Amino acid sequence: MPLEFERPILELEEKIRALETTAREQNLDLSEEIGLLKEKLARLEREIFAGLTPWQRVQLARASGRPTTLDVAQGIFEEYVELKGDRAFADDPAVVGGVARLEGRRVVFVGHQKGKTTKENIARNFGMPHPEGYRKAMRLMELADREGLPFLAFIDTPGAYPGISAEERGQAWIIARSIQRMSRLRVPAVAVILGEGGSGGALAIGVGNRVLIMENAWYSVISPESCAAILWHDAKEAERAAAALKLTARDLLSLGVVDRIVPEPGGGAHRNPEAALAELKRALLESLEELDGLDPEALWQDRYRKFRGIGAFEEG
Repeated sequence: MPLEFERPILELEEKIRALETTAREQNLDLSEEIGLLKEKLARLEREIFAGLTPWQRVQLARASGRPTTLDVAQGIFEEYVELKGDRAFADDPAVVGGVARLEGRRVVFVGHQKGKTTKENIARNFGMPHPEGYRKAMRLMELADREGLPFLAFIDTPGAYPGISAEERGQAWIIARSIQRMSRLRVPAVAVILGEGGSGGALAIGVGNRVLIMENAWYSVISPESCAAILWHDAKEAERAAAALKLTARDLLSLGVVDRIVPEPGGGAHRNPEAALAELKRALLESLEELDGLDPEALWQDRYRKFRGIGAFEEG
């Protein structure tokens, strides 16, 4: 389902395809007309995506077709082995992870996993983990520390599952434990916000030495809808809330919450996942290179200083 602000782009693309088909089937030279339309398309894309509002970026972060954690694993790793289960209760399909090779280097990865269809999303609980998902993540953190392997975390969740079953199994406590465990990693840790970064459900695997964010992703203490429901008693005020929350990549970079924005191809990552993954791979390799040579104590101190510095300000 296309987003409303994408419609002019999609309509122009359809016109270009129709002209190309006509030219091919009727053996006509329409190259000049097609060229002009392509120039117009490029100009339109630049204009629309240069002026996106925070709410429109939230919508892009949720767009069907954006790369998921498993897409990242298949797209940037030479090989990977998924590890399942928390060895205590169950396997949570909303969290995936395992061991992999990135440009020949062994790494451990974990991330939220959404589905591509309604059926898949229901099976993955729309990327909202239960406590066993975070216990799985901590199991992988232990593995990374034990083997001395870099730890990569991919964030894409509207928030941890808020249902009774999760609360009965200690959701808040296990999120706090996951934050604590990741903060104490003695190996390089890089976290990436792929799409949605909602609340403690995102922060549970977000305590990295480097925190990267895709250009059209968002990261916030609360989703715009929930914020609007609390402040204005109306979830329909989500657009207003998104503007107030300072949740876009540029806002977060200026506030020091993230360290780097990973650019997305024109039209967003969902329009060209391969190009988006290529940019992400480059950013991950450069981030890991920055952390090479730091010993376990230096890595811990680096992470500590980073997160202690967030929110600091001076009144002039």
